[in-house]
Amino acid sequence: MNSEGIRTFLMLSKLKNFTRTAERMYVAQSTVTNRIAELENETGRKLFARRQGGVELTEEGQLFLSYAQRISDLEDSFIREVNAAARYDKALRVGCINAVYESGLYPALSGFFRAHTDVALKVVLGHSTDLLQMLQENLIDVAFTYLPLKKAGFVSRRFSSDRLVLVAAPAVNAYAKGIRKAQLLECEYLMCNFAFGDAGEFVRSLVPPRHAFRFEVDNSGKVAQYLLDGLGYSFLPYKMVEEHVQAGRLQVVRPLDFAVPELVSYCSYRRGDALAEEIGLAKFVLS
Repeated sequence: MNSEGIRTFLMLSKLKNFTRTAERMYVAQSTVTNRIAELENETGRKLFARRQGGVELTEEGQLFLSYAQRISDLEDSFIREVNAAARYDKALRVGCINAVYESGLYPALSGFFRAHTDVALKVVLGHSTDLLQMLQENLIDVAFTYLPLKKAGFVSRRFSSDRLVLVAAPAVNAYAKGIRKAQLLECEYLMCNFAFGDAGEFVRSLVPPRHAFRFEVDNSGKVAQYLLDGLGYSFLPYKMVEEHVQAGRLQVVRPLDFAVPELVSYCSYRRGDALAEEIGLAKFVLS
C-alpha cells in the first residue's frame, strides 16, 4: 500500500471521476485505474462503485477513507518533521479549538515563538475530539480543548475558564431585561458547534432534538460578524466578544430562569514533554 495509491484514492473519493482525478494529479487515466485496482486488491474489498457520470465510495470505501486520510496525514507530518529537524533543533505542534485561540491564546504562542528561536512552531485549529485523537496519534504535541484526555502517559490540566454568554446587537436585542429559556426558540439563533462537554450539552439542551437551525457555522470565530450585522443571537465565550461588548457593539442578554455553565478548557500533552508543558503552564494568559 504505497503513498501514491493512497493519495489517488483520496483524490478520487473527492472528485468522484477518474478523468478529473487523472487531470488533477497530472497522470494518465490508466494510472489512476491501476492504482485503485491495486488498492482494492490489497484490501480485498471493492472501494468504489460506478455510477452514471462517475463513481461513489462503497460502504467499505467509506470505512477505508478515514484510515487513508490518517495515513496521508502521518506521512505529511513525518516529512515536515524531517525537514524541520534539518533546520531547527526542536519542533512543537500545537492543536487548539478555535474558541480558546480566539479568546486569547495568541499571547502565549507569540511569547513562546519569541523566546525559542531554535524551535519550529506549528499551530493547527480543530475540534476537541479530533485534536485529542491527533495528540494520541502523535500528529500534535499539545492540545487545547474543551475535553480532558484521561489516559495513562498524558497530562491533562485545566488551562482556562470563561463564561458562556448570549449576545446580540443592540438594534435587534428584544430582551434587554433578560430572556427566558422558552423564549430562546422564538429568537433567530445562530448555531455554532464550538463546544463539547458540559457547555456543548447545554447549548444542545436548549432546543428540541434534531432541531433545524436556519443558520449554522462550524467555527465560533465566524459568528461574531453576523451578530454585529444584527442577524441574530448566539452563545459565545465572553472573552471572544468582550471587546465588542465593552464598545457597545454587542449586548449580553441575561438569562432569567436558567443557569449557564462555566466554560472550561484543558491543556493535554504527553507526560515529560517539557516544551508542551511550558505552553500548558502559561495559564496566566487566559486567567
